Amino acid sequence: MNKLKKYEGLLFISPYIFGFLIFTLFPISFAFYIGFTDWNSFTDPTFIGLQNYVDLFNDPNFLNSLKVTCIYALFAIPLGIMSSLTIAAIVNIKVKGVYFFRTALYMPAVVSGVSIALLWRWILDPEYGLINLLLSYIGIDGPNWLGDPNWVLPSYIMMAIWGAGGGMLTYLAGLQDIPRSLYESAEIDGANWWTKFTKITIPMLSPVIFYNLVMGIVGSFRKFNDAYIIGGAGNQGQFYMVYLYENAFSYYKMGYATAMAWILFLIILLLTLFVFKSSSLWVFYAGEVEPSQKKKRKFTLFKKRS
Repeated sequence: MNKLKKYEGLLFISPYIFGFLIFTLFPISFAFYIGFTDWNSFTDPTFIGLQNYVDLFNDPNFLNSLKVTCIYALFAIPLGIMSSLTIAAIVNIKVKGVYFFRTALYMPAVVSGVSIALLWRWILDPEYGLINLLLSYIGIDGPNWLGDPNWVLPSYIMMAIWGAGGGMLTYLAGLQDIPRSLYESAEIDGANWWTKFTKITIPMLSPVIFYNLVMGIVGSFRKFNDAYIIGGAGNQGQFYMVYLYENAFSYYKMGYATAMAWILFLIILLLTLFVFKSSSLWVFYAGEVEPSQKKKRKFTLFKKRS
């Protein structure tokens, strides 16, 4: 009977097992092999060892795309977190019509990436764009956002605010989950709004900040849609994923592009592991002491036991 139940269990999970083997494990294994080959997607791949990885780090376009993406991530991630948190704090106030504003602010997060790219191409247009039109009203001659290499990257960093609505939703859920009694106790002790924000709101929201930080790292290094459609002057709009796509489907250097994909995987993996490793110092979960007090708590417990 036990053997029969065992086989029944294997039968029920067999669709997942076959799906994992065919659609996950095999593609990953094949991609790992292709990274060590010279392959144009049409002829048989030729094994060349580590030559793709050696060529990458001697490729100025690869190094530039990595540099552009890292600079973008360095600014876009904290900007996205701060803008999402600010918007969430504003729409968390219970006033008439707040649900309309929540919906309106969240809508850009579900719009197609192609539509967003076309919209921003119009907004950043040097002659007919919305930003330069508004700047002209105050006597400022707006720059050629995407035509001037010095303004291409700042333009993309500015566009990062557009997706703040997606992060806003998670922060809003976290804000509404914070017990009101904590704020009332702080008010009785004479705490001002800044003290309540830094000592109650931020610690209680730290798991949400942690989640959005990880997702921001992944999203920033995988930036592609608008960068591919809009582009930019010089090579300042050549993000990592754009250059990877060009190598794979424009130059037909599939082995080279696959090697780039594995390097990107390692970069995201290392950054994510660093965030997870550091989370014990700044992420606070309900029922725990503050991260800064964890060592002190352990020391106190040790003293009591002795």
